[in-house]
Amino acid sequence: MRLVAGIDGGQTSTTAVVVDEAGIVRGRGNAGPADHVDEPVGSRKCADACTTALMRALDAAALPRETTFEAVHVGLSGYDDEFDGVRPAFAARVVRLQHDAPIALAGAVQARPAIVVIGGTGSVAYGEDVDRASVRVGGWGYLFGDEGSAFAIARDALAHAMAEDDRAQRSPLGDAALAYFDRNDLRELATAALLGRIPRGELASFARVVLDAARLGNPDASAIVAQAASALAALATVAIARLNWSERPVPVAFTGGAFLNEAFLARTRERLGALAPNALAVTPRYEPAIGAALLAFADAELPVPERVVER
Repeated sequence: MRLVAGIDGGQTSTTAVVVDEAGIVRGRGNAGPADHVDEPVGSRKCADACTTALMRALDAAALPRETTFEAVHVGLSGYDDEFDGVRPAFAARVVRLQHDAPIALAGAVQARPAIVVIGGTGSVAYGEDVDRASVRVGGWGYLFGDEGSAFAIARDALAHAMAEDDRAQRSPLGDAALAYFDRNDLRELATAALLGRIPRGELASFARVVLDAARLGNPDASAIVAQAASALAALATVAIARLNWSERPVPVAFTGGAFLNEAFLARTRERLGALAPNALAVTPRYEPAIGAALLAFADAELPVPERVVER
């Protein structure tokens, strides 16, 4: 039995899947964040998270941890060619590490051209045309971009609450933040965030509270969420233009934790329709980890299964 593995290494969590040559997911495993942003040279954060997730996937498949793979394909949030961390090593003929956007598209949409928009802790749009020429829009990281991401939603909500605090005004978002992060006041919260006592992924998780507040009618949260939806739709629109497909139908899939909120997904799709009338919003076919596994089949020069199913 020949096996491949796909790994989706994100800023909040890491997912690994073990898939056999018939396209059956034999096991899956999860671990902590794998991104290398803000990590020192030689950090083992990525390697350890990917290894842990894959070992847990092998355990779930009742396979030995010494199992040899035909290929392991890793998509890593924020990856570039100057990756400074320790690269994960696996018992595999081929191991490939790349940005997480291509694995998200590989899982989401089978046809080309196509676009995927990731709205997770960070944000990015990625597209490929019929000749597999690619374009990446956004994905500049939390210092310079990540517009519309969970981190951006949380950051903007906290910034709004802090501005209200400067005016000696309490705000519902500020009260919610103090309860969520268990802090006494917003200055304590800001200090904890700036010093890294609250990890970036944990800060981003506050977006769920903001999204719920928007759904319940809080006007400040609604404005922040509307801006985020527009920003993500704009990323897709720019990617479509870069691929010269503005006048023709092109599938656009949305993936990532922020889109688990159905109201936010609907709002982003609505904004996409306004900005790019020819865009076709589609439901992702598979999750990014499965997309990584599909790319692993190609890495190993094995036939790519017509479909992937859970055992």
